[in-house]
Amino acid sequence: MSIFILFVYVIITCIIIWRASDGFETAASYLGRNLTDGVKGATINAVASSMPELLTTFFFLFYLGDEDGFSGGIGTTAGSAIFNGMIIPAAVIFVVIFTGLAKNIHVSRKVFIRDGISLIIAEIILIVMIGGNQLTWVHGAILMMVYAIYATYTLYTMKKSTRDQIADYHLEIQKLPFIKSVLSLNLSSMFLGNKKINKNNAWALLITSTSIIALACLLLVHSIEQMGHHFGVPIMFLAIILASAASSVPDTILSMRDAKKGNYDDAVSNALGSNIFDISFALGLPLFLYTEITNTIAQYLWKIVDFISIKWR
Repeated sequence: MSIFILFVYVIITCIIIWRASDGFETAASYLGRNLTDGVKGATINAVASSMPELLTTFFFLFYLGDEDGFSGGIGTTAGSAIFNGMIIPAAVIFVVIFTGLAKNIHVSRKVFIRDGISLIIAEIILIVMIGGNQLTWVHGAILMMVYAIYATYTLYTMKKSTRDQIADYHLEIQKLPFIKSVLSLNLSSMFLGNKKINKNNAWALLITSTSIIALACLLLVHSIEQMGHHFGVPIMFLAIILASAASSVPDTILSMRDAKKGNYDDAVSNALGSNIFDISFALGLPLFLYTEITNTIAQYLWKIVDFISIKWR
């Protein structure tokens, strides 16, 4: 397969992930409509926009297996963390200030403290884990527990402050002809059309969007693997550059939308919350399932680095 075709595949997967993630975000926003600003960005928006990272890491580990797959997962989440930490804030500032929406961006101190400290803790735990000799399902469970604690604390503090206040939910869907919706992959228009969104069609939209994202992520992993063989480049390096960029498009678009609406807390907490989700759950769940199902042990960072150096020679 020519390298040009592989790059075309990567571009196509990027577009599919972007369009399908719009439908996922629409459904997730409805299902989490009673969450306040900041909390919604850190939980619902972060999970919705980070679903590509989770699925990409999942396919890297199960499709490639062991060190090669785990290094691809590390590359995807690490590259996404860099992308979220640098590109998304810059995009938010550009959208708000340079388009004249506002002169300053005010973000809640609580968001910075809560999400910033949680991200640092998650990173420290991951570094400690990959400093050992081997990975087991226990380590995957610990990583998932980190996100569970973070999400529980975030929701608990929201409930204390909102005191059962229920937010009104207004949804604007661009209604298109069905054929045009299919060709443009506008899942929200395909599923909702002139109908009012409810729990049933929201879940149907969520499941369909996830399935389409999964297929796109599988094609992305396959394309990156073939590129690695073609160029003789370690999968981890390509994952840091290509997989992370392709899977981080929804994060960027979602944060820019929130910024345009004036939801600066959601815009920032989405970027930070996505990183926490990537480090803990997007790595933890595939690692937990892989080591539990296959009864194998994935090697840690020192083995991965040695593995990469051997392939690079």
